[in-house]
Amino acid sequence: MNEYVTFVQHNLLLVIGFVGVLGFIIWLEFNRFTRKYQQLDTTQAVRLLNDDNTVVIDVREGNELSTGKIRGARHIPLGQLATRIGELDKFKDQPILVYCQSGNRSAMAANTLTKKGFTKVNNLAGGMAAWGSANLPVSKK
Repeated sequence: MNEYVTFVQHNLLLVIGFVGVLGFIIWLEFNRFTRKYQQLDTTQAVRLLNDDNTVVIDVREGNELSTGKIRGARHIPLGQLATRIGELDKFKDQPILVYCQSGNRSAMAANTLTKKGFTKVNNLAGGMAAWGSANLPVSKK
């Protein structure tokens, strides 16, 4: 036991770093198990989009739209989602696919939607970057 105390005393930064990384991993895994939305890869997203009832929401900023968007997507920037969520109330029980450029902002949007009572929320993992890498079509309109 004495060896452990000596190790911690001589390697305090290493131990603090280890505890920090371990805490971060535990936090990420806890969030992954408790989230109420699904993460979809591009193949799963295409399957979902084949359902005509799916609502697609693009939460990127306006200047990011020049690269194109998924056909039929509604543009609601993440910063405006809380104030414009009423526009989506009629879709509470329909499948929803949310995306952004990389999948991070859309994860926050998906979390917001589930907290507001939306039941079938899905996030496009990797966002438009993954969509483009899979050579899937985009609309410039």
